[in-house]
Amino acid sequence: MANALFEIKSSGLDYKTLHNVVITFDAHADVRDNFNTQENNPNLDTADQVDLPKLEKGNLDIINLTLYARTLPPTKDNFAEAERIVDQKLKAIKKWVKDNPEKLEFVYNSPDFERAGFSKRHGILLSFQNAYWFNDLKVIDKLYQEGVRIFAFNHVGNNAFAGSSRPVPAHGDNPNEELGLTPLGYEAVKKLNDLGVIIDVSQSSKKATLQIIEASRHPVIASNSAVKGKVNNSRNLSDEELKAIANKGGIVHIVAFAAYLNNNPQQKEDSYQQVYKPFGLKPEDGNPIDKLSKEDYQKFNEAYQKFSKSAWKYASLDDYLDAVDYAVKLIGIDHVGLSSDFNHGGGVAGYSNVGEAENITRALLKRGYSEADIRKLWGRNFYFLLDKVERDSKNSPWGVSK
Repeated sequence: MANALFEIKSSGLDYKTLHNVVITFDAHADVRDNFNTQENNPNLDTADQVDLPKLEKGNLDIINLTLYARTLPPTKDNFAEAERIVDQKLKAIKKWVKDNPEKLEFVYNSPDFERAGFSKRHGILLSFQNAYWFNDLKVIDKLYQEGVRIFAFNHVGNNAFAGSSRPVPAHGDNPNEELGLTPLGYEAVKKLNDLGVIIDVSQSSKKATLQIIEASRHPVIASNSAVKGKVNNSRNLSDEELKAIANKGGIVHIVAFAAYLNNNPQQKEDSYQQVYKPFGLKPEDGNPIDKLSKEDYQKFNEAYQKFSKSAWKYASLDDYLDAVDYAVKLIGIDHVGLSSDFNHGGGVAGYSNVGEAENITRALLKRGYSEADIRKLWGRNFYFLLDKVERDSKNSPWGVSK
């Protein structure tokens, strides 16, 4: 990327020094179902992409950990299982923070965000994704009380609130009819606005995304999206969506997720051979819960999870920053941020875990980004958005920790 694009001057700092003084924020990562258990202890160096030693090595100041349960067929038992998984992850994260008071702290508001950024501790911000298992606004109140400050309606599959960018016919979704924001979804937007919770449009349908942006009193974010201008994938955002988010004052956090950054034929072939072919399936079968027995579906999901742990190797840091450049050029540096989707398929070669966060700062400098712009991308943009949402919300007084 040419320097002229931003009309900038070099900061004069080496990348290590700059990385140490910038508040670094990864806007979306996951925790696995067995997080903070005997077999997956985040206080040690694990096979996961996020743990305490890696946070310290990468000097990542703040990370958004997402309370997420994957979409299963819409049955009462599966809804209860999803709720159990979300609660289990919440307890595991809370225990992790409690057990490391000198190294970890929760971030509930903008003062917390700023303090964590300049302290020796790493900030943990909580978000929620995938409301397919409930249709009660009281759950949103409960999540807020538990510390959730970012809320995304969708993952795979439509739900009672909004349409997904990836509807699931096996769950009753009509892929030929794009579902937008439902009447309950409109109520939820108002509820989230009143609480001061940031709405995350990642993985909602285009129709739902544009309706959420229009209905929300506050700016919104996309916490883990890439751009259709580079890869035409339903998960990625169109130029229209990117501009709509920016025009509302929001932020698009470009995700370091290989499949959404390039069309690597080797990744497609390896995915087919390792995940789908053993079950007589093809990648276009997606999440084949309706095609497999319960036992085979469990094996299929295990194969997918195993493959996703090394999916980062199919894209490079250049692929990632090409998408960042695209968004910055289209909507401006003030509306772009960074995220990884670690532990859910995210990462690229050069940023395969949080321990390699310095590599992004170095690569941004090499591309000609200024110190001020790097600060914005890494976390300054999000800090100001968080502060604005708090100040403008009905029930979330600025400066009050949970």
